[in-house]
Amino acid sequence: MAGVMNATPHGPTEPSHWVARWATMIRPGGAVLDVAAGGGRHAKLLAKMGFEVDAIDRDLSAFGEAPPNVTLAKADIEAGAWPYEGRRFDAIVVTNYLHRPLLPRLVQSLEPGGLLVYETFAQGNERFGKPSNPDFLLAPGELLEAVRGHLRVLAYEDLVVDEPRPAALQRIAARRER
Repeated sequence: MAGVMNATPHGPTEPSHWVARWATMIRPGGAVLDVAAGGGRHAKLLAKMGFEVDAIDRDLSAFGEAPPNVTLAKADIEAGAWPYEGRRFDAIVVTNYLHRPLLPRLVQSLEPGGLLVYETFAQGNERFGKPSNPDFLLAPGELLEAVRGHLRVLAYEDLVVDEPRPAALQRIAARRER
């Protein structure tokens, strides 16, 4: 199953600390896309913060009831057409998901001043468990290369975390220049 990762370093419902940290840098009231939204932990956090959120996943059964300012979209973005063609977002949030061909599309889908907040598994995670398939693990510096020349990097980490479970991760917060 390309791009899909069932393991999560943050548990099934707790928002990523990385996403929560950078969400305060999104334009107030802005439009945010939550890619591979799963159970909706980030979409729901962002909705509570007052953002208009689009949450997309190929399986929305775990999402539950969506808050009023969350629009759910069921789509297979790996095999089908990009459902947001021509649309730009003030932020795009991606966690625990990697489909490399999508990276340029995400960068292009940001408004000027828009923020990309991305966190997923990196090479080295195989020693902690799943995901261990190299297709789902970022190479060293891969997120930096994905945004180079297009976005200004605000923060980047390539590290091993212990909580809530050991995992090798890469994280980036990067802004489209005006």
